[in-house]
Amino acid sequence: MIEDIPLRGRRALVTGGGRGIGRAVAVALARAGARVALHYITGRDAAETTLAELAGQGHALLAADLGDPEAATMLPARAADELGGLDIVVNNAGIYEPHDIAGIDDHAWRQVWDRTLAVNLTGPAQVIRGAVPHLTAAGGGHVVNITSRGAYRGEPAAPAYGAAKAGLNSLTQSLAGALASRGIHLVAVAPGWVATDMTRRYLDGPAGQDIRDQSPHGRTATAAEVAEVVLLAVSGRADALTGGVIDVNMASHMR
Repeated sequence: MIEDIPLRGRRALVTGGGRGIGRAVAVALARAGARVALHYITGRDAAETTLAELAGQGHALLAADLGDPEAATMLPARAADELGGLDIVVNNAGIYEPHDIAGIDDHAWRQVWDRTLAVNLTGPAQVIRGAVPHLTAAGGGHVVNITSRGAYRGEPAAPAYGAAKAGLNSLTQSLAGALASRGIHLVAVAPGWVATDMTRRYLDGPAGQDIRDQSPHGRTATAAEVAEVVLLAVSGRADALTGGVIDVNMASHMR
């Protein structure tokens, strides 16, 4: 349970923290005693609402476009300034834009790929790069990258999304080795469908039952369940997970 993982004194940056999985992670971290820098790209109202719901004191709200490499790189320094250091980074922010390879013109195709890779892959890479000095100064730390079942199951309607998430899995594995000497542990968490406000229109729509039936349990994961996995990954109790990709998809896809 959340209460069993004490994170008092730890300082965490959560990207895309205003809604969905990011919100659940931020709430869980704060409840466990961490101070949280809550990042958002759009949706300030939702981010402010989440910030107000966080347990404890000393949290911060930060806006940045992770599609801008400089802004992404500087985000951890801004978080560290607000929190007095940095111990945990959760790269959750991402975008999903459907794009049909046979039904989209070349310009639009390139635009979707540029945006998706910038936010979903290059952005997290730059956030980690910017975080390394602060995590090192703290004596080590934890990075969790939220990827997707689509990284290995494929995303026919959004191939740039699937490719970016596959790249993020590989980045996690690569940097788990590269940063081990600094005491920095990296884990990827790969959800399938998750019940959030953002997926409600699908889950409550005509395809909702088919989506739930992808799992033998007949349901999707919840954002709180994903947050529990993130808590374990940053707890310091399961550092042997470093370099791993943890599936959280209700057995909807086996690999």
